Amino acid sequence: MRTTTAALLSVAALGASACGDELGTDQIAQFATNTSAATSTTTTPTATTPSSGKPIEQIEISEDLTKKPEIPKPSGDPPTKLYQRDIVEGTGKAAKSGDKLTVQYVGVNYETGEQFDASWDGGEPFPFELGAQAVIPGWDQGVVGMKEGGRRLLGIPSDLAYGKEGQGTIPPDATLIFVIDLKSIG
Repeated sequence: MRTTTAALLSVAALGASACGDELGTDQIAQFATNTSAATSTTTTPTATTPSSGKPIEQIEISEDLTKKPEIPKPSGDPPTKLYQRDIVEGTGKAAKSGDKLTVQYVGVNYETGEQFDASWDGGEPFPFELGAQAVIPGWDQGVVGMKEGGRRLLGIPSDLAYGKEGQGTIPPDATLIFVIDLKSIG
């Protein structure tokens, strides 16, 4: 329950009158500040990813391709250009524009660390044609050269994601992080 300063001041004044104590304005304000700090808004916890305290270049991602990867919330400024790093290089052929790919992925908001989508949660890999503009530009650019059996981390600035409009739960101008597992090139 959210409490306003005015209500706290009223409570402080009533408390002082009821006890027969005289409180000055400074004491009432201090009481309100202390009570406000002690009174917190009750919220339902949301599923967030813990902060890694590291920049995106240093966050650690599991190499276990049999499990959904967790993406720790990075610290620092988000990338302004497409960032890509192979977590697992893969041993198959490299993806090129026009290839039909099947991937597993997890996507999180850079700023909040909250997941907004994951093919892992639906149980089915995601198929798309690379370079056909069927996905955001950050994917069309960031998956090129990735090898079958690989896992790649992408940091995608908003101009290569959903831009000023946002999309669904993704706010406008959001930088996104994806971990993409390239299952097959068909």
